[in-house]
Amino acid sequence: MEQFIVQPLFSDGAVGMFTLTNAALWMLLAVLCTALLLVLGTRGRAVIPGRVQSVAELAYGFIYKMVEDVTGRDAVKYFPYVMTLFMFIVLANFLALIPMSFSPTAHIAVTAVLALIVFLGVTILGFVLNGASFLRLFWVSSAPLALRPILAIIELVSYFVRPVSHSIRLAGNIMAGHAVLKVFAGFAGALGIFAVVPILAITAIFALEVLVAFIQAYVFTILTCVYLKDALHPHH
Repeated sequence: MEQFIVQPLFSDGAVGMFTLTNAALWMLLAVLCTALLLVLGTRGRAVIPGRVQSVAELAYGFIYKMVEDVTGRDAVKYFPYVMTLFMFIVLANFLALIPMSFSPTAHIAVTAVLALIVFLGVTILGFVLNGASFLRLFWVSSAPLALRPILAIIELVSYFVRPVSHSIRLAGNIMAGHAVLKVFAGFAGALGIFAVVPILAITAIFALEVLVAFIQAYVFTILTCVYLKDALHPHH
């Protein structure tokens, strides 16, 4: 599990609040790659796009349609945040697949902050746009009257559990995949000339991890859209 240890880049001391660490470096690289892809990669605005511009346009159209389909046309103005969130997570996941890299999204400290920003943002937005009517989200009016208070408690608890499940799902899947890769790599190193089976397994798992890296970014983003929809339309 040493691949998940947060370490300072330029010293051997303790990690402080302002210490530049491997986690900070790879998050910064994810931000830089996002800027390179979406800003520099599309600055030409060619009618016949090149590879980089095509990827940027596909990502843009994919997330725009997600926001519009899941949350509604009135949520399109929040598209820049959702797009930024998706690009950061998916590029951080992909960069973490480079050998000798570091995976910031495997750390609950990173994913919890992302989830809490979504949770607090959606909750504040819900009250700003709807006032006390936002509380209708917890009142299941279609249920029998006697069950509504019980369901309201269940809905309230599940609402506050959202950032926990939102963050653990992403961190857990990324961490598990990297740990499995490291285990099979250890087998390959220990078996010497008989390492062909672990190497084949590593190849298959790596291909799966590429898929998981995208899917987990997609799941995190689509759940953000679902939560945003609750803030814009708080009703059952």
